[in-house]
Amino acid sequence: MSEMAPVREFSLEVAEEDLADLRERITRMRWPTEEIVGDESQGVRLRTMRELARYWATDYDWRQVEAKLQALPQFTTEIDGLAIHFIHVRSKRADALPIVVTHGWPGSVIEQLKIIGPLTDPEAHGAAAGDAFDVVIPSLPCHGFSGTPTVTGWDPIRIARAWAVLMERLGYTRYVAQGGDWGNAVTEQMALQRPMGLLGIHTNMPATIPDDIAKALQFGDPPPRALSNEEQYAWDQLDFFYKHGLAYAQEMGNRPQTLYALEDSPVGLAAWMLDHDARALSLIARVFDGQDEGLTKDDILDNATLYWLTRTAVSSARLYWESKLAFFAPKGVDLPVGVSVFPDEIYAAPRSWAESAYPKLIHYNRLPEGGHFAAWEQPQMFSEEMRAAFRSLR
Repeated sequence: MSEMAPVREFSLEVAEEDLADLRERITRMRWPTEEIVGDESQGVRLRTMRELARYWATDYDWRQVEAKLQALPQFTTEIDGLAIHFIHVRSKRADALPIVVTHGWPGSVIEQLKIIGPLTDPEAHGAAAGDAFDVVIPSLPCHGFSGTPTVTGWDPIRIARAWAVLMERLGYTRYVAQGGDWGNAVTEQMALQRPMGLLGIHTNMPATIPDDIAKALQFGDPPPRALSNEEQYAWDQLDFFYKHGLAYAQEMGNRPQTLYALEDSPVGLAAWMLDHDARALSLIARVFDGQDEGLTKDDILDNATLYWLTRTAVSSARLYWESKLAFFAPKGVDLPVGVSVFPDEIYAAPRSWAESAYPKLIHYNRLPEGGHFAAWEQPQMFSEEMRAAFRSLR
């Protein structure tokens, strides 16, 4: 390991009074009147939040996920003056390929817990031993157990530099990187910075929208040219998102500090997090209606509880304020790139757009199901995609 700064073990145990305070705040929630439509077009429905609150206050057990986290090797190290928390699980195989996986908002390291076993020990999950990974999962600055800067400047570009330092500090001279949501922004910036040892990247939320398509969407114009079926599907998804799904990002991008209520009301925080995108919200609403989906009630509340206990509702929102990157615009990445397209993502990137955005596209696959939180919701398919995407780089 590099001697730049020490890497210290990290341990977690939440005080019981903090959990009691959480439950008490949930039970004291002052509820709004019910929405006046029969769908989610006005936001997260009252019945969803009432069931979420009931379960959170009475049946949910934070100690279960705390035990899962405690069973994993966790560490902190200081990079560029900031404490960075990360999970680091090594495979038993000496030839395992190191991978750094970056979450987004409203995600956390909890989003990737289900893929650690399949990636580090593929044989135990029906895959070839030679597809093993060493897995590094950092908490973004201002998220989870990482530190909160007291100065501006921690945008995806700076985070990407920090991740390269982290991988060097862990002793890795060759590795790959993966991300979705903000994780994609960070991972693409790593590819642009080309740190020594980075072989290639994978994304499940690529930045591929052509300029003419982006401009038409921005101004509410019709498509500028004839589109294939794949492209039309992506256009329709993006048109909906630009018109109905951007409000949370605009608020956090402009006035993140104004969101004081998220630090005071756990139910308010959960509602804000649930309303990330329409298809994810629809899935989560079905979960709290009692249906079986890729996520469970506990999954959803594990993540919301982590944000609550770490008091990162407002600090995490600042990443939207810090970043000046065009989220979906191609950045000129010329390293090898793998793309996995899940149909219920904010938009399902067409192959034609991916090939244009990534001239060294080494893997492209459209999956039959899954959405924005792919590693969390569909860990088996996600793990298979990691193996396939990076096999040629081993």
